[in-house]
Amino acid sequence: MNKESKELLEQSILLQKHFRYYLSEDFTSKRKLLIALHGYGQLAQYFAKKFDQLPEDYALLVPEGMHRFYLQGSSGRVGASWMTKDGREVDIEDNLNYLNQLLSHVMENHVFDEICLLGFSQGGATATRWYNQGPNRFQQFILWASVFPPDVQQPTYTSGNLHFVLGTEDPYYTSENEEKECAYFSEIGFNIHRFEGKHDIDPNTLLGILQK
Repeated sequence: MNKESKELLEQSILLQKHFRYYLSEDFTSKRKLLIALHGYGQLAQYFAKKFDQLPEDYALLVPEGMHRFYLQGSSGRVGASWMTKDGREVDIEDNLNYLNQLLSHVMENHVFDEICLLGFSQGGATATRWYNQGPNRFQQFILWASVFPPDVQQPTYTSGNLHFVLGTEDPYYTSENEEKECAYFSEIGFNIHRFEGKHDIDPNTLLGILQK
């Protein structure tokens, strides 16, 4: 005789977890801080190497996404992600709590004159949510080869220190999408920067923005 199946209720529990990040060793001697959020499948340790040419007065903070996974199969290279479509709302909340606590922790020992927030690719969506939670904490915001997350209400920014950067050969954008995205970000107050290259951080473009 078949018994009627009972419904299972999805629930969650809040626990402590360790999060990995990388910070310049001599950060207390720097006046400015660049916080860089990596893209899908990257690790903070290697993403940090793309910022080796920062101006002398900048320290670097690179948080790592909460979810690590094998990039191919069940072994080999590992990457990290900020979230997937599953459990998205909880992951957004956890990401913001993590980043807020991390910044407070770093600034316990040193206060920076300026903080620049950069979000690359998938990390751009998380960076946007964090920026919109408290824009006054950041003196500069750079969205690099990313999109504006649909869950954030479209704002119109008035600050001149907002930047959208996109390579001319980025494989994730068609020529039509390039024009559409650049027009969109320009409309909501971002300065637009293009460089000859693909889906990557271009050091010369970054330096040009940071040194303005």
